[in-house]
Amino acid sequence: MRTVISAAISLDGYLDDRSPERLRLSGQEDWENVLALRTRCDAILVGAGTVRADDPSLVIKDPEIRRQRSQTGMEPEPLKVTVTRSGNLNLESGFFTRGNGRKLVFCERSTPVERIREIQRMAEVITVPHIDPEIISDTLGSFGVRVLLVEGGSSVLGMYMKSGNFDCLRLATAPFFVGDGRAPRFVPDGQYPWNKDNRLVLRDSIKLGNTSVMYMVPPAVCEKDAEFLKLAVEASRQSPPCDTAYRVGAVVVTPDGAVFQGFTHETGPADHAEEAAIAKAEAAGVGLAGSTIYSSMEPCTHRRSKPLSCADLLIIKGFAKVVYGLAEPAYLALCEGHARLQKAGLEVYRDRSFDGAVRTINAHILNR
Repeated sequence: MRTVISAAISLDGYLDDRSPERLRLSGQEDWENVLALRTRCDAILVGAGTVRADDPSLVIKDPEIRRQRSQTGMEPEPLKVTVTRSGNLNLESGFFTRGNGRKLVFCERSTPVERIREIQRMAEVITVPHIDPEIISDTLGSFGVRVLLVEGGSSVLGMYMKSGNFDCLRLATAPFFVGDGRAPRFVPDGQYPWNKDNRLVLRDSIKLGNTSVMYMVPPAVCEKDAEFLKLAVEASRQSPPCDTAYRVGAVVVTPDGAVFQGFTHETGPADHAEEAAIAKAEAAGVGLAGSTIYSSMEPCTHRRSKPLSCADLLIIKGFAKVVYGLAEPAYLALCEGHARLQKAGLEVYRDRSFDGAVRTINAHILNR
């Protein structure tokens, strides 16, 4: 199961101020990107404090997005998840009353029994020895959750950052200060595995309106990505040279770890590598929602041979993450794959480590 942490902070590291109204940290463009990210998740987790303070509904209202989710095997709405030790939850909040999707509450064994019974009128309750990311992941995985989005608040974000049990941190920074030491910070004080000697890896940073967004991952995630991208580059060598197509390799990795490889023209004279790998996965009866694809070149956005580009195909099939090598040069067509996929809420990373190899493999076009 993939776990993505998403948070927005001020320049001095605060999630909110102490005013009665919720502090708006994100601009419109960043907020739209977060909404797109939500559409690609099976479950969204917020803490009890966030339920009390922000009254989030976490509902996908757009009927077209709901239809697309259903087509990929996802529920129309993400599973709502919260955690509580005290059981102090407002059962009339939007978390419980809005939308038709499942609601799940993790309570500790020490939670008062009468509070658990009240919550059970509005949601499913899972009683655990203690609130822990690993326990949450195991439970949600057994429910079929492939991608979990963790949105806060401070104690929940801190719990996940301390555990290291996540695949990506999406951190948006607003260009202003809160300046109040009593306001809620991004994470509480404590011992974290990410320090000056063990740093997260900055995979990407983008500007969305007047907000800066960074994508950071644990080093082990980068290492795994590099291994699969290397497989994609090696697969591309099997593609026969052609004056009208790049030699590209692709590797699909599903949430349960199944791996499918493909290369340009492997399954048909007009098929791209991504299509070949996807076709193999679907022939095996594997669901693709929440999957990752590794491609030796940027997925295309313009093509004449078929109605869907590879980028559009990845979006429609419900992929959650794309890692590619060489950005597609504008020799054969204009390509905006990175931007289109990112706008649709996918994690998109370019790894330049294999640029030389990919250029050599495609010298029949790039050197002419």
